[in-house]
Amino acid sequence: MELPTPEELRERRHRVDLTQSALAERAGVSQPLVARIEGGDVDPRLSTLRRVVSALDAAEGSIRRARDLMHESVVAVAPDDSVRDAIDRMRAEGYSQLPVVHDGYPVGIISNGDVRQAGIDDAASLPVADVMRESITTVAPDAALDAVDTHLDHHDAVIVVESGELLGIITEADVAAHLS
Repeated sequence: MELPTPEELRERRHRVDLTQSALAERAGVSQPLVARIEGGDVDPRLSTLRRVVSALDAAEGSIRRARDLMHESVVAVAPDDSVRDAIDRMRAEGYSQLPVVHDGYPVGIISNGDVRQAGIDDAASLPVADVMRESITTVAPDAALDAVDTHLDHHDAVIVVESGELLGIITEADVAAHLS
């Protein structure tokens, strides 16, 4: 077992949104002991440190992450595809929206609502870039469900990106499926 530093323990506790008291209860130790360990004021016994680390491991394992929710096989369109192609692809796949991807990176999203709101009689002949919304939300694969859910309060979908590459997409339906 590699021994974590006091700072690493504190960071892990914050990442899983636990108070010192909650961590202490899960680990079967006192809150002042957790505070002293995190502060570097005490060198705990290995058995105590194992209990604290195990409690953090369990807490981290219970958090759902973007990678757990996302659809990896993303159906997308390019900015220069026609709106007609996007509509046909949405209809064929049973989706109401698609990410717009250029060179592997998401640059926008297009939905049936965007096409209707375009207010142009022949929007189908336009390029997707003329109708898409550029306002998209991206998260890293390790983003917590709470963060993803907060973004979905304001956006139709959340795009999962790592190192500039599209990895997946998450919609409200995906979150609802994991909560049920």
